[in-house]
Amino acid sequence: MRVDVLTKEYPPNIYGGAGVHVAELVRALRERGDIETRVRAFGSPVSEDGTSGYADLPDLGGANPAVQTMGVDLAMAGDCVGADLVHSHTWYANFGGHVASLLGGMPHVVTAHSLEPMRPWKAEQLGGGYRLSSFMERTAYEAAAAVVAVSEGMRQDVLRSYPSISPERVKVVHNGIDSELWQRRPDPDTVRRHGVDPDGKAVVFVGRITRQKGLPYLLRAAAQLPPDVQLVLCAGAPDTPEIQAEVESLMTELRATRQGVVWIAEMLPRAEVIALLSAATVFACPSIYEPLGIVNLEAMACEAAVVASATGGIVEVVNDGETGFLVPLEQAPGEIDPIDPEGFARAFAEKVNALIADPELAQMMGQAGRRRVIDHFAWPAIADQTLGVYRSLLP
Repeated sequence: MRVDVLTKEYPPNIYGGAGVHVAELVRALRERGDIETRVRAFGSPVSEDGTSGYADLPDLGGANPAVQTMGVDLAMAGDCVGADLVHSHTWYANFGGHVASLLGGMPHVVTAHSLEPMRPWKAEQLGGGYRLSSFMERTAYEAAAAVVAVSEGMRQDVLRSYPSISPERVKVVHNGIDSELWQRRPDPDTVRRHGVDPDGKAVVFVGRITRQKGLPYLLRAAAQLPPDVQLVLCAGAPDTPEIQAEVESLMTELRATRQGVVWIAEMLPRAEVIALLSAATVFACPSIYEPLGIVNLEAMACEAAVVASATGGIVEVVNDGETGFLVPLEQAPGEIDPIDPEGFARAFAEKVNALIADPELAQMMGQAGRRRVIDHFAWPAIADQTLGVYRSLLP
């Protein structure tokens, strides 16, 4: 069986959870030895057998980014002819998988990492391109032979967003993590180099500066933390100037009232992220939209207790009261922001403070989190489940 995987992100060009998912899934499928897995990724070619890179088309250099994406998708689609199945990830590559399926007659599998209808703030970033990205996603999903949702919460979102899709076509296969790569590795020197005291209490956030990650709510919650607690934000790649300006303003206000606020804006190597997670008393995930949240798995694998929003797939990752705490998030139908933003920030701070005040409980929850990662989110099992979806679609 030959499967062509189409993706926006692939090493070394990874900036989010979808890219991590694709890289690890491809590695696990290739290690099986009984399936030929070819990767077609945006960007310059990389030196890896079976992997091709596709740069933006020069003639579309001045076009809207969504139009540029369509150009790359068309280039990918022509090269998929001969595959037994195509598997696309995120709206960026969904159109390529759809066209390849029409052209070559093979089944198209889509993995739902996020959904354009659930991210209306993308209109700020893409303008008219948001209508194009929504068109590409909807067309691919409604025509796909199968949709793989990374959580049961995401499955329900798919069915609500695209009601014409038959429920039996939407399968749940969780995201996974390599627990050998991601594990607790204290590195005091690296932590100090980033301005963090490894012997002090620390609340750590890792994520992009985007509406869905809820960073402004964490910054508001941080004003309610004890003064000796450090807030460490590994946060970069803002989606829009507006969200960047909001975060910078809140950061300025917070720094005017307390010490120990560390903002690391650049993308760090994995080893340095692991060092910071290993120094965390609490890992904070205030997302207002999260299909699964690989970052929580990474933190749990490094034995950090997690405080996270009770939304989307997070509730399938974090066991409330066992591996951390979930904070209720009440949202109006069709809306993303909390109904009571200040109340949400206050409740988030209360849960973080409960763990800050009880380091032994935080340590126990961190250890329980690692056990949960190993037991339920290993990549070999996830590759097997994905392959089961493939085989169900082929003669």
